[in-house]
Amino acid sequence: MPAHPPASTSPFVGELLLALAAEGRLVLDAAQADEAIAGLERTLSEVRARLRIIRMWQCLPAQRVDELPDDLAQDVIEAIFADQLAPGRLELAVVEIPKYIAALQRARETPPAADT
Repeated sequence: MPAHPPASTSPFVGELLLALAAEGRLVLDAAQADEAIAGLERTLSEVRARLRIIRMWQCLPAQRVDELPDDLAQDVIEAIFADQLAPGRLELAVVEIPKYIAALQRARETPPAADT
């Protein structure tokens, strides 16, 4: 049996999901997999948007939220707050979520037939 990646303190398990899918131990009904993949793609899009907002905010010469339109100000506040609560997690999520998607795409496929 292949070795699994070592456990870490990260809340992400992308490598583990990829390994389980590669071994045929992670298998999902196509509809369930498609639904989960769609949700993960929406999440990845949101995370990337928050990172763009943070980067744009950091480049502004005068960072004043009260000078932004209300809807943009709320987006800036939410993105910065998320980054302050868990520094670096957004960047890590951008790396890990595609692994989840790849694992689910593989898990969606019919596992190879066992030798009888």
